[in-house]
Amino acid sequence: MGRGDLTDAEWERLRPFLPVSNGRCGRWRDHRQVIDGILHRVRTGVQWRDLPERFGPWKTVYERHRLWSADGTWERLLQQAQAAADAAGEIDWDIAVDSTIVRAHQHAAGARIDPPPNTRVKGGRSSRTPGRNALAKPSFPPGGGGAGAEGLGRSRGGFTSKLHLSADGRCRPLSLVVTAGQRADCTQFQTVLAKIRVPRVGPGRPRTKPDSITADKGYSNGPCREFLRGRNIRHTIPEKTDSQAARLRKDSRGGRPPGFDEERYKKRNTVERAINRLKQSRAVATRYDKRGYVFLGTVTVASLAIWLRS
Repeated sequence: MGRGDLTDAEWERLRPFLPVSNGRCGRWRDHRQVIDGILHRVRTGVQWRDLPERFGPWKTVYERHRLWSADGTWERLLQQAQAAADAAGEIDWDIAVDSTIVRAHQHAAGARIDPPPNTRVKGGRSSRTPGRNALAKPSFPPGGGGAGAEGLGRSRGGFTSKLHLSADGRCRPLSLVVTAGQRADCTQFQTVLAKIRVPRVGPGRPRTKPDSITADKGYSNGPCREFLRGRNIRHTIPEKTDSQAARLRKDSRGGRPPGFDEERYKKRNTVERAINRLKQSRAVATRYDKRGYVFLGTVTVASLAIWLRS
């Protein structure tokens, strides 16, 4: 077993949920060998063509990663890892939300302008093996139509993407969203929370509601607070200085200040630490993938490794 490869215990946790057929009257190449190759590339950022020979043909490894990024397999595996942790009571549901800029390499530019092909198998059959309460069922992956549709844009950092995420109290990513680098944090707040779906190991609906949410001033606006109040979710978000000044100028008409718990706000560093753990993978710290859905799959693989090894 090489450095960064799956251990026997980690492999046994993934094996029941992996596809058993490629839908083309053929057989998959050994899943464990290919997944180890994908983990190696995500960890090192090496070009696909330069993968060591022990992982098999580089194109097989790349195509498996591209396909599973498009059809939601990586997302489903991440959800199953989260479900096992939730069943064992190992998820701290006092979550934090934030975003981080990811510098895009020049190789990330130049994606095709046509949308990605449909990944569903002809005849309506799926190439996946449904697991317990399988949830990830995207139809078409996003992309096509220029850099903006692929989650690439221009920000103060240059040619960048932005990774929006939520993390539990143990610094592990719960949900992930990729946008262009210039998108504001608050615009993706509801999308990030909507992607939190942790299945139950037994009967029951997936858990989607955290116990509390902590976020910085980038999420301090009316729509975000109203959304949280509508779902009856406790939240700790500091008030912006200009918003506080405007409220005070209105005197009694300005209303009461929003509640703020300083002790709970100290836990916001969990999402910063989760970002640091993700960016230890070089293919996450620098974006090399042209297509947005493939880069999201790369980040999901890095998150899956965190959940398996935490």
